[in-house]
Amino acid sequence: MDFAERLLLLLDVIESGSFVGASEHRQINRSVVSKQISKLEKELGVRLLNRTTRSLSLTAAGQEMLNQARRLRSLLDETRTLAQHYHQEPIGSLRITSTSDFGRRYVQQAVIAFQHQYPSIDIEFRLDDRMQDLVAEGFDLGFRTGKPKDSSLIARKLARNRLLIVASPSFLARHGEPKTISELERLPSAVYSYDGQTIDRVKYYDPQGAEAHIRLKVAYKTNELEMLKNAALEGNMVSVLTAQTIGNEVLEGKLIPIMTHLPLADFGTFYVVYPHRDLPLKTRLFLEVLKTFIGGELPLWEKRIPHFEAMYRRQQPG
Repeated sequence: MDFAERLLLLLDVIESGSFVGASEHRQINRSVVSKQISKLEKELGVRLLNRTTRSLSLTAAGQEMLNQARRLRSLLDETRTLAQHYHQEPIGSLRITSTSDFGRRYVQQAVIAFQHQYPSIDIEFRLDDRMQDLVAEGFDLGFRTGKPKDSSLIARKLARNRLLIVASPSFLARHGEPKTISELERLPSAVYSYDGQTIDRVKYYDPQGAEAHIRLKVAYKTNELEMLKNAALEGNMVSVLTAQTIGNEVLEGKLIPIMTHLPLADFGTFYVVYPHRDLPLKTRLFLEVLKTFIGGELPLWEKRIPHFEAMYRRQQPG
């Protein structure tokens, strides 16, 4: 490990919060991390870290070196990006992260198709619903619902993702199809629950255009969107789903959209985020492949729901 690599290792230690975190990120032994940081301090002739058994913190010199390490990482990333523009064929590796459901349904399809076209590209694909630091963790692309708050990242809209309320024919045969909010709120529902939060309220707009909420009667909680759909398919409860979760279940009559007159608020928009404005060739080509699976202004998943454009929409003025 040379001087520049040791400087970047210091950055890993601070961003991961510990020697253990840096060793896991680099997949090297913790003792190697400790020795390399000590060697860096010896080379510079200054102490960089204050260490205790429970924590570590930067010295004033360490903070200056950390700033230099960030500049070095940025320069190296920009250099790699610039070099990619001179290749006629994409080369190297591609690291991608995505929210779980969108990743399983669409990004994975794009990964497989992309590797068929460009087998020389190595791809690492990670599913994770938590917000990650793309730069610190070395990802080229991230796919998220909603625009990231990190203003240092480039974010581009991919596709909208609307909501619908569904039930199976057998469920509706037993309970009847609800026509009012109060009738819907009395029906057993499957709801999304993650990290201690239960999404049992669904936003809609009343006749005056003001925000209001449906309070679902929770019968089943899960942190997997696919399980919400399965719960509705089994015929025991209703589910509020995102349109991209739907496959051919509505087309085949296995699920029926209900309360379609209700103007539901959109769930959100899918964004692709990346660290640098100038995308390397490999990254641009991957996004082009992904578009074939998700569509454009009208997402392909909405085309699998007959007449969906007219459902759950607010009245337009005029």
